[in-house]
Amino acid sequence: MRLSNWGYRADFYVYPVLIAASTSATLWHGSWRSAGQAMAAGVIGIFVWTALEYALHRWVLHRVQPFKRLHAMHHAHPGALIGTPAWLSAPLFLAMWAALGRGASPALAGGFITGMMVGYLAYAALHDAVHHRRARPGTWLYHAKLRHACHHRDASHSEYGVSCGLWDAVLHTSSHPSPPPGRHKPPDADARGRRSWALPKDTPRR
Repeated sequence: MRLSNWGYRADFYVYPVLIAASTSATLWHGSWRSAGQAMAAGVIGIFVWTALEYALHRWVLHRVQPFKRLHAMHHAHPGALIGTPAWLSAPLFLAMWAALGRGASPALAGGFITGMMVGYLAYAALHDAVHHRRARPGTWLYHAKLRHACHHRDASHSEYGVSCGLWDAVLHTSSHPSPPPGRHKPPDADARGRRSWALPKDTPRR
């Protein structure tokens, strides 16, 4: 949905606080052993987030109404401040934490959800960067911008992963945009500040 500037940036304030709070709550009364379990669960949480991000993007945002219609607004206006508000996403993570806490130890439940929130924050930051930040050719962000631009151009049938391309590679939805540095320019602001998501005609397409 369309957000105000504050609403769009809220993730970058809300989630660092939640991550710090969940980390503190998880480790405060734990032992060194439980701290190790929490860290391992956090790594798993980050990994699971990448899979969830891909699945939600591919099979929910592009197929299920009303999410499909709302996400189509983002494709139509990629430079606009459109996204999921923190007041909607944050309670979902907290509810998941509470549900996991019923059957798992505090270290495992807290560590896993902290990892998930770290993954979500990384996704939000990267998605903002590929739409609103410039990148030098050959950099990691430049390649990420190319991958995401292929998703916007290619009838939405490739590059569903934003924070990483792992699941696109595994599930064969990768367009493999890897041109030599300086050959293709990623979408960026034109002279009037608008975003253009058109790639050169020879950019690989699926």
